[in-house]
Amino acid sequence: MAEGIEMVVVGPEEPLVKGIVDYFAADPALQEIPVIGPSAAAARLEGSKAFSKKFMDRYGIPTAAYREFDHNSLGEGITHLQQHSLPIVLKVDGLAAGKGVVICQNPVEAVAEFELMLQGNKFGAAGNKVVVEEFLTGIELSVFVLLDGRDFLILPEAKDYKKIYEGDSGPNTGGMGAVSPVPFADETFMGKVVDRIVIPTVNGLKTEGIDYRGFLFVGVIKVGDDPYVIEYNCRMGDPETEVVMPRLTNDLVELFNAVSGQKLREIRIGQEPRTACTIVAVSGGYPGHYEKGLPITGLDQPLPAESLIFHAGTRMERDEIFTNGGRVLCVTSFADTVYEAVDRSRDVLEKIYYEGIYYRRDIGFEFL
Repeated sequence: MAEGIEMVVVGPEEPLVKGIVDYFAADPALQEIPVIGPSAAAARLEGSKAFSKKFMDRYGIPTAAYREFDHNSLGEGITHLQQHSLPIVLKVDGLAAGKGVVICQNPVEAVAEFELMLQGNKFGAAGNKVVVEEFLTGIELSVFVLLDGRDFLILPEAKDYKKIYEGDSGPNTGGMGAVSPVPFADETFMGKVVDRIVIPTVNGLKTEGIDYRGFLFVGVIKVGDDPYVIEYNCRMGDPETEVVMPRLTNDLVELFNAVSGQKLREIRIGQEPRTACTIVAVSGGYPGHYEKGLPITGLDQPLPAESLIFHAGTRMERDEIFTNGGRVLCVTSFADTVYEAVDRSRDVLEKIYYEGIYYRRDIGFEFL
């Protein structure tokens, strides 16, 4: 109020799950300020894996078969894991900063992880309940939907790359890069996504009286020719945002005003037809231990018109820029093909240096 803020856009999931939207709505001094994000009730789609799986069950939304267990059903869960087909997917119910999913290759490993989650407090309160899922084999993509509580728009889709090493190997990270559009997400496949996933999700929210205004991320996996939901997030995500937003030709504030005023039906989404590729540069040692405070050079290079640099884990001190996190920065570039877009982003990154800099050179590798 002191600064005359006229709109709030909520980026992270935690304040949404904890009810920041409801807080604004309940305060007479704040309720006129539009908050772009779902209510706490709606954010349960991300905040509780068990809730989201039951929601999908209720509305016939395709997803992996699952069972849920808590402290009272620990023994039953262990028996279930010992008889489960391999691999086995374990997910803690609550928020775990993207680290609450484990894929186990044998029952012994699965039982050990299961007990760590429920009894060993590995993920704190987030692990009071655990969802056990079948493993789906396919190729993933991220679908982004903007909702105003009544209507929805589909934003540009993206595919991100979570593994630290090239060829999609090594531990998971917050994302090493992304491409948009996704070559296999043609009109037929996206039609299935909208008909089988997005429309039933939107209608299910309405049926349950849940007012959802903001971004809905749907993690989709293509199994054969059919889409299945891996997870919902109640926000945009990294590093997909860095290819989705640059491809969006609409005025973002106009879209947010339409969300607030329930006027999305009056808007048409415009997309840059070229391919965007982003490559993330990370600190040496990430996603494990890494140093901070390393000077970065090359940020003053003249950028090609087709490229953008996004800062993430950086800080400025006396006009110098230093590393300040695991995922330091990323470069997004446009081109007519995935190959050219990847090449342009790599060209920019090759002129940027800090000690231990690492980035994957094969983002989009299956499409190159």
